[in-house]
Order: sequence, then structure tokens, then C-alpha cells
Amino acid sequence: MEHRAYAGLVSRLAGLGLDVLIAAITVVVVGRGLPEVWRLVAGTPPQWMLTGFDWAANITPAVYFAGCWILTGETIGGSVFGTAVRLGDGRRIGPIRAVLRAVVGLLLAPIWFVGLATVLFDERRRSLLDMVFGTVVQYAGRPGRSTA
Repeated sequence: MEHRAYAGLVSRLAGLGLDVLIAAITVVVVGRGLPEVWRLVAGTPPQWMLTGFDWAANITPAVYFAGCWILTGETIGGSVFGTAVRLGDGRRIGPIRAVLRAVVGLLLAPIWFVGLATVLFDERRRSLLDMVFGTVVQYAGRPGRSTA
């Protein structure tokens, strides 16, 4: 596959920035908004429910990234900027790889970010996270849009 078919640093950072914004807003809605709606409608939620909302908020970013990669290969940010996470042969990544890639990337976010520097030097523009999980980020084909 041509070098140009692999997503570059700017596309990846722009998509990641949008995804971080979406995940952050979702965390706030799940962790704080839903309990507040419960308070308004039914009074103070029981402690076990507040704990559940907290846990749900904590896993929301991993569910967002992994879910998007499993279902379509594209997060919302990736879709806006035309990128998709794939295996080296172009197939979508499976559930286990998607979950591990999301969890490791989020737990080691500074390494995920700094690891993007390898995109500038790698033949297939892979980040450190891509190298670890055997993935590539390609420009997603769209009808009427050439990747060449």
C-alpha cells in the first residue's frame, strides 16, 4: 500500500483531539449528569447507584474507543478526519485487540501521545501503540474520494 494511504500525524492528532473532547463530555454526563437527573426526578440516589455511575464514567473512554474500533474501525474523530484503525492487511481489528489497545492507550496516555512521534519516521506511519498492537491507521475510503 502506498505511503500516502496511511494517516499522518496531523490527521491523527486532530481526530484524537476531537475524540478526547467527546470522551470527556461523555464522562461528565455519565458521572455527574445522570446522578443529577436522578436527584431531580427521584431524590437522592442510593450509594450503590452513585458508585455505579462513577464506575461507568471511569470506563466510558475505553468503551468509546474500543467500541468504535470494533464496530467500524473509526471513532467519531477518525470519521471526521477520514482515518480508520485497521490491521496491517486492512481488516478491522477484533474485540480483544480493540479493548487492549484502548485500555493500554488510555492508561499510558502520555506514552500514546509521545509515541505518535514514530509516525514521522515509520514507513507505514505507525505510532508506538500501532507497533505494539499490530495496527495501522489508514485514510478511510469514502465514495467519490480517492486515497491516492
